[in-house]
This record gives sequence, C-alpha cells and structure tokens, in this order.
Amino acid sequence: MINEHELATHIYANVTTALDEDLRDGDLTAQLIPLHTKAHATVITRQDAVLCGTAWFDACFKALDKDCSIHWLAQDGDVITAKQTLCEIRGDARAMLTAERCALNFLQTLSATATQTRQYVEVVRGTHAKILDTRKTLPGLRMAQKYAVKTGGGYNQRIGLFDGVLIKENHILAAGGICLALEQAFRLAPENISIQIEVENLEQLGEALDAGAKLILLDNFDLESMRAAVKFTAGRAELEASGGISLEKVRTIAETGVERISIGGLTKNIQAVDLSMRFEI
Repeated sequence: MINEHELATHIYANVTTALDEDLRDGDLTAQLIPLHTKAHATVITRQDAVLCGTAWFDACFKALDKDCSIHWLAQDGDVITAKQTLCEIRGDARAMLTAERCALNFLQTLSATATQTRQYVEVVRGTHAKILDTRKTLPGLRMAQKYAVKTGGGYNQRIGLFDGVLIKENHILAAGGICLALEQAFRLAPENISIQIEVENLEQLGEALDAGAKLILLDNFDLESMRAAVKFTAGRAELEASGGISLEKVRTIAETGVERISIGGLTKNIQAVDLSMRFEI
C-alpha cells in the first residue's frame, strides 16, 4: 500500500510542517549559542520499545544542517531497551538544538505506534489472525502511523476514503439496505478496490453473504456470536473483528477463527515512548 516515493513525500511534508510550526521567524533561544559552534549529541531511550521514525528524525536535522552526521545504533523495527543509546549526532549546535524537539516528537510517537502494534502481534502469534490498523490516526500523520504499524508487524488497511470501500451502518441506511449498498459498490468500484461491509448481527451477516460480500466486518460481536459467524460463513468470506478490542481480549478473539482484527487504538490510544537527547559541546 505504501511505496517509498510516496512515503518520502509525506516525510518531507510532515517535517516541513513541524519545523514551520516551531520556528516561524527563527529559534530565539538557540541564538544564545555562538555561530558555527559544533556539537555532539546522543539519543537514549528510557523504556523498552520498538524503534520507529528514524527517517523523520533524520529529516528534521538535515533540513537545518545538511552536513550533520547521524549514526544509528538501532534501526526501525528493532526492539530497544531502557538506557540504550539509539544514535549519535554531530553538527552545528544551533541547528541541532532547534531540530531536537520536532525530531524527538516524531520518533517517540511513531515508536509508540510500532510498540503497541508489536504487543498485539505477539499476543496473537500462532493463530491465523492478522492485526490491522484503521483510519483513526493522528491528523496529518496518517502515512507515518501506517508505516509504524507495518514496522510493528501489523498490516495496513485502506489509506483513506479514496482507495477502499467500507460500507458502514449509516451507508447501509442511506443506500436502502445491505443488498442495495453492496450492489451499488460492486457496480461503482474499480476492480482493484476492496469492498467491505459492516454487519451487527448474524442476520445481517447472512444478508451480506447472500449479496456476494467477500470481506465482512463484525462490529462489536461478542465471542459467542463471533464463533457462530465463523462457523456460518464457512470460508465464503473473510471476517474481521472490530470494536472494544484490548490486549487482554485479542488472543481469545483470534482463536474464534476470524482472519482479521482491526484496532483503532494502535494509532489513537498511544503513549509516547520516553526518549532523551544529551548534548556535548
């Protein structure tokens, strides 16, 4: 879903926006440092995590000092442990101090998404279920967080409204029912676009299957209903569980036999990883 060129474009846009937001007419505090002063800095983690966001971090520093040197001791996707040194930076002191907060903001946020995703992936390991993201991302960071989900071992669903059809309760109501909504979707959507429909009970599941649905979202089904849905579907469509999913519940949900589990909390309910940058002049 995410290609390198598209990702690079988003990294540039993310970093440009973040630096513009922080700088405006310049960094007043950095002017305390004499011009052309060189500095060395290290970034450490204060907690265990999965590292993610190094390209955004690098871009922040390179935007302000293209000649700065950044040497990473860990890479995106690596498990990092408390007190571990992650990278070393050498360059212009003013530029480094100016870039520090934006760079760390990206690194700690994307590492948080990757870390949370990895936790879910590990819990369901050995089942057939995939952990997937949703569109419940931080505004402006959609591509960045979807990259972080992949880094954590999860899978991406549609990037936005433009590259996939998800027929939810309100769409069904407005279209006149499950059958009519699917009929319209099959007629209008290009062949390479996935079509998914949300159902709230076994009766609606039967309607969706009869109408030809191949990808069905089980919205807030309890475990008993989920097992019944898997048995009733019998491989005629892929089933995805969604709603109220936690680390404590996800293994049991995966064991019902659903192929997909989507979790909005991977990208919206996150706590930034605790990172620190230490300077030497």
